Amino acid sequence: MTEKYHASAKVYSTENLGKLSILDMLAYFEEKGAMRVSDLHIKVGAPPAYRIDGDLVKLKGLTVTQEIAKQLIYPLLSDKNLSKFQGAYSVDCSYRLGSLQFRINVFKENDGICAAIRALSLDIPKIEQIGFPNNVWEDIIERKQGLVLLTGITGAGKSTTIASLIDRISEKTACRIITLEDPIEYIFQQKYSLISQREVGRDVGSFIEGLRALLREDPDIVFVGEMRDPETIAMTLMAAETGHLVFSTLHTRDATGTITRILDYFPSGRQHEVQNQLSLGLAYIIAQKLVPKKDGTGRIAAIEILNNNYACANLIRTGKIEQMYSQLQTKTKNRPDEKMITMESHLAKLVKADKVDLLEAKKWANNLSSFIDAMKQV
Repeated sequence: MTEKYHASAKVYSTENLGKLSILDMLAYFEEKGAMRVSDLHIKVGAPPAYRIDGDLVKLKGLTVTQEIAKQLIYPLLSDKNLSKFQGAYSVDCSYRLGSLQFRINVFKENDGICAAIRALSLDIPKIEQIGFPNNVWEDIIERKQGLVLLTGITGAGKSTTIASLIDRISEKTACRIITLEDPIEYIFQQKYSLISQREVGRDVGSFIEGLRALLREDPDIVFVGEMRDPETIAMTLMAAETGHLVFSTLHTRDATGTITRILDYFPSGRQHEVQNQLSLGLAYIIAQKLVPKKDGTGRIAAIEILNNNYACANLIRTGKIEQMYSQLQTKTKNRPDEKMITMESHLAKLVKADKVDLLEAKKWANNLSSFIDAMKQV
């Protein structure tokens, strides 16, 4: 079905670069680096646009028509995914080119078809390069069970942080690791651990099917790409409770909002049960944002960390979520039961270290008054 569409066909005319194929457009990621150029958006009615250091930058060229969009997007889809897309509203898939893996979402909208293409380096960054404000990651990779949640908006680096943690575990521990992803993003090398990566829609029907099958696959560590619905959340929590170390993601901006979001997925009659599950199974919430650097050379991670110690677990169990922020503010010592930090405190430290501009940090703070207080204390 995709035979008439070729990835090397030069179909898009620009003002200063001549005609480009989709392969030419993807090669730009490799030229500039996936840490700087993160996404490519192709939309009918506008020129293609890259996300560079967090900002959208349009190519100087023709407006994309429906036919040009097809010629750019369809070569990236397998026959199965193209057939699936034509019978549905959107499709997720991946595409590999050179040293990069691309995560692709193709969808329909008012003007026609669109694609959001995210670049991921095949080289997983070392955990020391992520930018943790403390050494809490050392405690995480030593854990044998519990749920570690990475949260943040799309493009905040959640998958990269999880990949770095899992890769480090694989380097030092002989254990069984199974991932459920939609689609697969980073490709893990087989090191000391044994790793199986399963893609939803290709290797398994759904996250739920994959989680049910996990119980018969003897995993030590599980990565669930995203907790999208109540059933997936319940199964993920159960996996964490039953002796597995589980990593997953949510699209929330801070630690306390993550707890609230999880509870909101469930009807009021089940919330007390889920509070108990969370209080017992949750290990850490790591909320990330990628903030532009002051020197203009890219972006840097600002991170909030919740360590589910006894006090936090009690607040979750009793539903006093609004009191958890004070735990993040005060339990900051370099001790296994602390090592917490607020987003505002980490932003303040980045400003003091001259890595992030003050005005930029204010834009990214969840609570401006807390950020101002944090600036006085660092």
